[in-house]
Amino acid sequence: MTFEELNLSKPLLNALNDKGYAIPTTIQEKVFSVVMSGRDVCGIAQTGTGKTFAYLLPCLRLFRFSKDRYAQILIVVPTRELVAQVVEAVKTLTSYMSVEVAGFYGGVNMNPQMVTAEGKLDVVVATPGRLVDLIMSGALKMKALKRLIIDEVDEMLNLGFRAQLNMILDLLPPKRQNLLFSATITEEVEKLIATYFNDPVTIEAAPVGTPLKNIRQIGYNVPNFYTKVNLLELLLTENAEMSRVLVFVATKEMANELYEHISTRFPDKVGVMHSNKEQNHRFNTVKQFKEGNYRFIIATDIIARGLDIAEVTHVINFDTPEVPENYLHRIGRTGRADKDGVSLVFVTEKEKEFQEKIEGLMNYQIPMEPLPENLVISDVLTDDEMPQVKMKTYLIALPPKELSGPAFHEKSAKNSKVNRKVSHADKMMKKYGKPKKRGAKDKNKKKR
Repeated sequence: MTFEELNLSKPLLNALNDKGYAIPTTIQEKVFSVVMSGRDVCGIAQTGTGKTFAYLLPCLRLFRFSKDRYAQILIVVPTRELVAQVVEAVKTLTSYMSVEVAGFYGGVNMNPQMVTAEGKLDVVVATPGRLVDLIMSGALKMKALKRLIIDEVDEMLNLGFRAQLNMILDLLPPKRQNLLFSATITEEVEKLIATYFNDPVTIEAAPVGTPLKNIRQIGYNVPNFYTKVNLLELLLTENAEMSRVLVFVATKEMANELYEHISTRFPDKVGVMHSNKEQNHRFNTVKQFKEGNYRFIIATDIIARGLDIAEVTHVINFDTPEVPENYLHRIGRTGRADKDGVSLVFVTEKEKEFQEKIEGLMNYQIPMEPLPENLVISDVLTDDEMPQVKMKTYLIALPPKELSGPAFHEKSAKNSKVNRKVSHADKMMKKYGKPKKRGAKDKNKKKR
């Protein structure tokens, strides 16, 4: 099937032709007719399957121009980068249409966003927290809303946005079409659907955990962190095909540490992205990467959902993720739009169990390759990798309780005195050796 056969409007077809898109992906083909029918939809699709266009194409096909300033389409996403990506996708598809779109996210001054929200808008793209702020402030009104799309809902719930999502769903007009897209359907996602959706149609592009066929997976057994650094440097040095690489790590601290090591070897060719970096830094890093100025980016999992960069040649899992689904989200950054991609994973002995869980989810064993012969195996260990010194614990047998005495000594004679009140008679006896009596009062003394 081609886009021509999807009953798209001429402006949408022209926009797709300008970008060279001719054939819809599986999720795009399956979702289109169901959304056009007005049914609620629960779409299960991995990263890289084209789900952004899957919900945008039918929603924009159903869009009708209105002079009202209130938005008809609301798209809620988990990260700032994904906001920018979806806004760009809307602009791409509406290049021959009159559609006003704006993106809203936290971490920046809200006042300019409030001014934008009070203007004419047809499509709103926002992260949950900032969306709640704008609605509660009164700047953004949703009374004309016709369609709600929640993208990457499993990631939103993982990031702790459940309260904000519930609040948003309660604040929106009850008469609307709901579209939800997620890579996995968890128990929390099912509760959300049962509470707020109206008999949704579930559409699955591929079974959960199925790796994309056009991504070649490779694994390396690596002894420690610094050998991983050496392996990464070696691969980047010797493999010219690694022209646009995403390197994923587990934590912000690891991202910064790896950047310190790698940036000296590849100056001005590497960027780093994580949630502690300012928004302008993150956007500029992606821009430099897209333009080819950066050869590779070091990023954390939270960024994995928000990066839509064409022609990523390789994804390198510097660490093996503990959550198996995160592995799929990471490798889904390459092999996009039916192009071939390569994914590599570095596995230490401690990470073997994570690898097994990933392979169990995919029902696929990652092919392991031998380490390059010229790789320098480091014997330097990080604090976490240092062997733990185990101290022997000696248990001392305590005497039976009945044999144990009180935990104090008898007081000395000096300290054994008991405080008591001394009478006047006693004081006199001690002083004079005999009772001392006060003389009788002379009642007639005054009279004299």
